This record gives sequence, C-alpha cells and structure tokens, in this order.
Amino acid sequence: MNNSSSPPETVMPLMEHLRELRTRIIRSLLAVAVSTIVILALYDPVKNFLTKPYRDLCNQRPEFKCDGSLFALGPLDGFSARMRICAYGGLVLALPIVLWQIWRFIVPALSRKEKQYAGPFIASSIVLFIVGCSLAYWTLNKALEFLITWSGTDVTQSYQITKYVSLVVLMMLAFGIGFLSPVLIVFLQLVGAVRPKTLIKQWRFAILGIFVAAAVITPSGDPFSMMALAVPLTILYLIAVLIGWLLTRRRTSAVS
Repeated sequence: MNNSSSPPETVMPLMEHLRELRTRIIRSLLAVAVSTIVILALYDPVKNFLTKPYRDLCNQRPEFKCDGSLFALGPLDGFSARMRICAYGGLVLALPIVLWQIWRFIVPALSRKEKQYAGPFIASSIVLFIVGCSLAYWTLNKALEFLITWSGTDVTQSYQITKYVSLVVLMMLAFGIGFLSPVLIVFLQLVGAVRPKTLIKQWRFAILGIFVAAAVITPSGDPFSMMALAVPLTILYLIAVLIGWLLTRRRTSAVS
C-alpha cells in the first residue's frame, strides 16, 4: 500500500477478526441457501432456459440427429441435476450479498480513501459477472455445434442431463469468474500491489496468459468459446490497466 494513503481507521484483535470472518461466512451461506430455495421453486423455467440452446440447435440442424431431449440414465440423475441447478443458481443469485460480505470483511485493512471504491467495485463486479455468464450462454449454441460436428457423421446425439447441466453451469461460471479479473487488476493497482507501468510493460505476457487461461478454463474446449472468452478479457485487461493508471495518477496528483 502506498505511504500516501491514510492508515486504516481501526485495527482488530485476532479473535475479533476471526469472529468477523465467521459472521461474514454465515451471512453469505444464508444468502446462498435462501437463493437456492428460490431457484428450487422456479426449477422448471430455469431448466428450460438452460436447455434452450441445445433444443434450438437440434431444431435448426436436423442432420445432427437430436431432438433436444435430455436423458436420466440412473435413478439419481434427475435429482442430481436439480440440485446442481439450484445450488449454482442460488450462488449466482446471492452474488451481490456475498460480494458485499467479502468487501465488509476486508474494509478494516483499507485506508479511508480506498473504502470509497466499495460501491463501484461491487457494482462493476456484479455487472461483469452477469455479462460473462450471458456471453457463455450466447456461445453455448456454437460450442455445441462444434462438439457435435467433431463427433463425426451418423452419430446420434443423446445427452445425459447431469453432464449437460454441468457443462452449461461450468461454462457460465468460467466466463463469469473470468470477467471479474479486471476488477482484481484495478484493485491491486489501487492498493499498490502492482504498478500500472509494470502491467503495461508486461502486456505481451499478460495477453498470452489470458489466452492460455481461457483455453484451460473453458469446459467445452472448443476454439469458438475460447476466443469468445479470451478476446473480451484482453480488452478488459487493457481497460483495467488504464483505469488503474488514471486513478493512481489522480491520487498522486492530489497528494502532491
């Protein structure tokens, strides 16, 4: 942290710090539990929303020999699929509360000036996560088309519901979490953990790392999804460096 920043307003003893951590975790878990119950009540509309790209693709490409149906190959498959959709959906729905609890936990370690960024950080994190999930959902049709095409001709497509749900959910989480990286980059610049000049000098390695990470974390493994994740992340990386540079420059100017 920069010397110019004012020190934290309060310093917590260790036990109080641990109690605070426990409180934040409990509140986050309660928010996720309530959100999971909400998704459980809306299970059928949510399931139809997640399976729509597959059904649309089957209707558009009859040569793929699929009708958009999903199959439960075991007694527990349907139950497992429902629980996964509700759990992951509950986590997404509770994201604003979880992010707020995380921020409230780290606030005592921040200076007064750094605390003013709480609102923008949380709002931008929520927006970027939603944008990332939406992009993953939009690319799902192309990803499935690529995977079905590469399975070869005369192959009937019949998907197990648990595996399909896992693919869709992991795709959306990978994109959503990946889109949070610019927020982290800006935050690291503000607290002085990394300098904008360093990020600018290392831009080639950063972009290479982004493409490698996109290839690794994309569950479908298709090039379309990888590019759909890597290209926006590259742009967001450059924007994050620019924002961090402007904010740190403004803070330096104000101090001087």
